[in-house]
Amino acid sequence: MLHALPSSFILKPAFAKIVCEPGWKWHERDKPLANYDLFYVWNGEGTVVLNGKPIPVGKGSCFLFRRGDYTSATHNPQRPLVLTYIHFDLAEPVTEVPGPYRKLTDTIEFEYLLSRYVRLFLIKAYASEEEARLILQQLIIHLLREERQVPVEKKVSDQLAETIHETANYVVQHPGLPHKVDSLAARAGLSARYFSNKFKELIGMPVQAYIIKARIERAQHLLLHAGMNVTEVADALGYKDIFFFSRQFKQYTGKSPSEIR
Repeated sequence: MLHALPSSFILKPAFAKIVCEPGWKWHERDKPLANYDLFYVWNGEGTVVLNGKPIPVGKGSCFLFRRGDYTSATHNPQRPLVLTYIHFDLAEPVTEVPGPYRKLTDTIEFEYLLSRYVRLFLIKAYASEEEARLILQQLIIHLLREERQVPVEKKVSDQLAETIHETANYVVQHPGLPHKVDSLAARAGLSARYFSNKFKELIGMPVQAYIIKARIERAQHLLLHAGMNVTEVADALGYKDIFFFSRQFKQYTGKSPSEIR
């Protein structure tokens, strides 16, 4: 695909960025795919089954499904998938096709291109199809580059930033645990003081504020989508005092938990 002319990309009307409903499932097709499908996960947790092989997916998971593939997918309804899919075909035989799956490490540029592709057609921009073909080729080049580039040794600063962000993500994934600065710092292999300073610098807020934010955002989701009452949500997120939970919830959202539900 690297040397395919942009004009050889055949655009299909099936493309979108979607937030999947809690009960969403992508059922296995009776017939194989008839064209290519670039399938990218912005957020959430789930499993994609590609030709009978289950693959856990999360942010940065990217598939290039091919003609003849059999696909299906499910997700965690408490962490629904946010997806972009773009169907396309090619008018000529191609070589150097990206692999069917990879987890992207650098997502910023790739996500910008995906958003740009979808937006072109939403706003019905002039010469949208011509630009869309160029964007598709850029997306393919990005995937090929990720596959072929030799990894460079990470700098200490990069490793530290990755460690802090992984710890922050751990808090989001497990909001009901009794997180403490000391235990999170130990998980990151840092002193509590250094961890706290770097966490605020890189994440943009103190550790304790981030823990509260993660709990309240999860509480909102559970109240809206999981059919749980206020007491059940408070208990699931580690609050022993429902009145304290309600007060903290209102401080963060401006509404009481019962108003949200």
